[in-house]
Amino acid sequence: MKGLPILDLAVILIYLLSMILVGVYFSRKNKNSDQFTKASGMIPSWAIGLSIYATFLSSNTFIGVPGKAFGSNWNAFVFSLSIPLAAWVASKYFVPFYRGTGEISAYTHLEHRFGAWARTYAVVCFLLTQVARMGSIFFGIAITLQALTGYSMQAIMIVTGLCIIFYTVLGGMEAVIWTEVVQAVIKTFGALLILYMIVSDLPGGVSKIVEIGAADGKFSLGSFSPDFTSSSFWVILLYGFFINLNNFGMDQNYVQRYHTAENEKSASKSVWLCVWMYVPVSLLFFLIGTSLYAYAQAHPELIEQVRQQVAVERLPAGASESQVTAMAASLTPADYGDKVMPAFMVSKIPAGLVGLILSAILAAAMSTISSGMNASATVFSVDIYQRYIKHDVNDKQNLRVLHIGTAVFGLIGMGAGIAMIGVKSILDMWWELSGIFAAGMLGLFLLGIISKQSKNHEALLATAIGIIVILWMTFSGSLLVDYPLLQSTMHKNMIIVVGTLTIFLFGVLLTKIRKRT
Repeated sequence: MKGLPILDLAVILIYLLSMILVGVYFSRKNKNSDQFTKASGMIPSWAIGLSIYATFLSSNTFIGVPGKAFGSNWNAFVFSLSIPLAAWVASKYFVPFYRGTGEISAYTHLEHRFGAWARTYAVVCFLLTQVARMGSIFFGIAITLQALTGYSMQAIMIVTGLCIIFYTVLGGMEAVIWTEVVQAVIKTFGALLILYMIVSDLPGGVSKIVEIGAADGKFSLGSFSPDFTSSSFWVILLYGFFINLNNFGMDQNYVQRYHTAENEKSASKSVWLCVWMYVPVSLLFFLIGTSLYAYAQAHPELIEQVRQQVAVERLPAGASESQVTAMAASLTPADYGDKVMPAFMVSKIPAGLVGLILSAILAAAMSTISSGMNASATVFSVDIYQRYIKHDVNDKQNLRVLHIGTAVFGLIGMGAGIAMIGVKSILDMWWELSGIFAAGMLGLFLLGIISKQSKNHEALLATAIGIIVILWMTFSGSLLVDYPLLQSTMHKNMIIVVGTLTIFLFGVLLTKIRKRT
């Protein structure tokens, strides 16, 4: 890792080695599939809560949130404000439901409710979501490491990915949870350290940050007008509620953790622990972004460096100096927000502390990716392999499938991250992809739980209508350029809201029509 002082390199290597040793330690206990997928249901609620919190607090938060706050304002923080309401629904309805079924997969019950097609559709949506999530997180960590080391993003993703695959395959869900407990502490401390370093090096300190942030509207939560065509307060609130409803109710990463708890009460406590930790810590990252914005006003050389870097990346190889200068001058804060924190770390943070902060960012990436790999492998084993390929699989064979599936999904996530190189905003890209993939399965899930009288053909027709609406909202802007009246004018974050409600409401309507006829 060229470019890093020996002390920083030592801190990072110690952290990576520790994570691998955790996987090796728990590999001794991973003798069956039940232990691999749900740690035999013996994890305390506080550890599960920290694990869920660590999954929420990914490198998308570490890099994307400060970048978003730097480039615009605190509008995206409204997402965090929606989490308590979604958590209340989850603890009251979802946790008891999944603990009652006893099924490790979040999607098995959909087949009981509506048939094999419903289960398969939800599984496909989930796996696509996981690939998008892992890819965006690999991309986020690569941005920072490239700035610090000079290595290519592709090489960085491959090296970090192999480390994550190694300890996740060895240790299973128990290793995932306990490494996430450690990572939750490291990344929270790392965020506090970054904020301290920015404020202490800024003339005027906190008062200057407040002054500049208030003058430039950096603390705004967005427009409160009922506008669904832009990123208003209400659009982000609705998006946050529906996407977190999907997280707590349909995402295998979270549902699988409900089964690792000793009982239903313990599982519900873990959900609330995650909420009370994540909301204030997410605010901390918005503070970091605004502080960086104020810092940049006092240190314009930092921003000039970032602009030059982004211009070089966007222009074809061999571009002239004048072309680079012209491109750099045309860039806005929204174009380079994700690059500012890595640049600050490179130029302003002393040796030793860089390694500690980088370990925190690595922790943010590794916790979410390892969780996604384990959950994806579990879904593949239960909902695809055992359902369609081999019904009478024994436990030894199932454990082998889980190991292979974990590694394969890790490699696919790496590939997705490499494909995302060049994306302007990690957070925007992830929010759009997650909304598209999650909308359909959440609507189907809510229809199955709430509308008890809805049957297979009503659910199938409602889902088909919902998919059409999701595709229209996603692609009409680019496919129907010559027909503006046929284009969707809603903001992309409304896809999950409209898609979910379309499936649910059409399912209920079709059920009522059938009952009357």
